Amino acid sequence: MLLRFSLRETPEELTAWHEAGHAWAALVVGAKVHSVSIAPDDDDGPRRFGDTVIHWSRRRFAGKRLAVELCRVALAGPVAEMLYSGRPFHPGTVSEWSLDWQAALEAMNFIPERQRRLALLEQTTIDLYERFSDDFHWQAISAIAEQLLAHEMLDEELLQDAIGPWEDGVNRQF
Repeated sequence: MLLRFSLRETPEELTAWHEAGHAWAALVVGAKVHSVSIAPDDDDGPRRFGDTVIHWSRRRFAGKRLAVELCRVALAGPVAEMLYSGRPFHPGTVSEWSLDWQAALEAMNFIPERQRRLALLEQTTIDLYERFSDDFHWQAISAIAEQLLAHEMLDEELLQDAIGPWEDGVNRQF
């Protein structure tokens, strides 16, 4: 059963669910997640509230497959946040998600027609929303988010501990 929370979430909670969505999607498609944080270091990059560091094996991911999975993982953060908050916004219209939307859009550059590319991103968002609404996926995302709220940063080992009961679902295609 999908649980929705009040409209009084803290930014830290929203960020935890957002980053948990990125991390879970990356694990499910077969990428390696090095770390997930809701307190990233301030560096010279764009200001962000959370950070998920993912390694994409070049042996496993290349060309269009890499592009499609990058798109999914980019949109998974906004989708998890939408589900948590109960507010299904379009990910292209929320300023906090603009980097995710842009990353998804750029990943799909192999599709030359912008309208077709946008339609694919919207369909991917809908597909993720439906998948993440499933108890199996939602419980795994919840476990990651709860651990992020407790620790602020999860390395590979803590992330594996968090998803232990759902580990059989890792590397299972969406």
